[in-house]
Amino acid sequence: LHMGKTMKEDLTVVVKYIKQLYPPEFNVFSTYAELYHNYFASQAKKNAESHLEDKDIYLLLSWVYNIYPKDMRKDRVLAEELEKAKLGSLLPSSLSKELEKKYVDSEEATIKNSLTKCLDKEIQRWKDDKEPEKLNGHFQSELLAIFVIQSIYSGQKRAKDISMAMGEELSHRLSKELPAFLKSYKDAFEDFKEKSKKHRYYKPILIANINNCWNFRDYTEKNMAEKDENKASILSTLSDIENSGFDVLLQPLFAQLKPIYKKFTENKWDSSNEIMNEIIKTTSKHISDFRTLKDPFYHAIIEKIHARLVKEYIVRLLKRKVSLKTPAQQQNLAQNISENAADLEDFCTSNGSQAMWLNSALPKLAEIVRLQDLGAIKIEVATLATTYPDIRKRHLEAFLHIKANLSRGELKSILGYLADSTASTPPGAPLFSNINVS
Repeated sequence: LHMGKTMKEDLTVVVKYIKQLYPPEFNVFSTYAELYHNYFASQAKKNAESHLEDKDIYLLLSWVYNIYPKDMRKDRVLAEELEKAKLGSLLPSSLSKELEKKYVDSEEATIKNSLTKCLDKEIQRWKDDKEPEKLNGHFQSELLAIFVIQSIYSGQKRAKDISMAMGEELSHRLSKELPAFLKSYKDAFEDFKEKSKKHRYYKPILIANINNCWNFRDYTEKNMAEKDENKASILSTLSDIENSGFDVLLQPLFAQLKPIYKKFTENKWDSSNEIMNEIIKTTSKHISDFRTLKDPFYHAIIEKIHARLVKEYIVRLLKRKVSLKTPAQQQNLAQNISENAADLEDFCTSNGSQAMWLNSALPKLAEIVRLQDLGAIKIEVATLATTYPDIRKRHLEAFLHIKANLSRGELKSILGYLADSTASTPPGAPLFSNINVS
């Protein structure tokens, strides 16, 4: 800094006051500039050849690529004269390249090491079994994502500030670090999930980890190109962590709901409204815990619940436990299904489900039960198959067991119609494909 300041100030004096005292052919400014430059370059070379700490390497490279050529030599007063002097770089190219390699190697190792330490600290926090902090009502350990992203971003920026080439080289090397870190994070999360079920704050820690994924996801979506192969890897790992956490959080609820759903067929759909109320009441108790999830994850888990509630209802309808011979009986069941569907939709929507695609499944099935005209049934089946293209013949056959007044020929005709309408349609959002028919 002292040499740079001295050189700049002295050459400014040469330009303003001394240069005009000499004949032009003396090139007096160039003589001064070369002498100062050669001394500065010899000192820089001497430093470069000694043992330097990482910070010193960074500063020296900053001088070589930025401060000396840009701040000093582009100075408003000196630029024109220095251009004529044709001074070289502060360091020989071979020495600069050697320093660049040392710096990039060291920066890569430092960042890797700091990410490992950061994950170790996070794992220790889980083991300490303390309630995670809350921000805006959401559990989180947000410093993890902030630290990891900033470590990688700052490393890339520091290198880029020296030169674009170094920035690109370090960015290329670090491009695998976030995917690698998240894979390690996922493994640690899975380990905690399996071994720490008796922890007092097991659920809040799971929720905090799901919430952690948001900052990583947001950063990746905004800062990585679609064609970057690491982007797909990162988003896939984050989805694994999120879904793995959701599965654990939802297990107790789904286990509680199973015996309640069995009551539909055990009671042959009598008192189905009371059973649906019990389902809604049970689900409600669990949903309050999920409010500590960040909004995108809360909506995602509610959508999973919504899909499960609809799916389990359909499963009971496909159990072949109810067979109704008269239109009046069928109309009564259709009415029950419609009322249950309306209650279910109101409950899920009021709790934030955005899975509108699920809402027409049960009303359409109720309509098939209600209708008696063969042509009308076929039209309703076609509509159902268009909305839910993953429905298959085995599903419809099990469901139509309810309509005991259909002849074998009529049944075959309806089933044939479904096969034709879904043969070439790939499944969209899965509903029926997740339902096995026994």
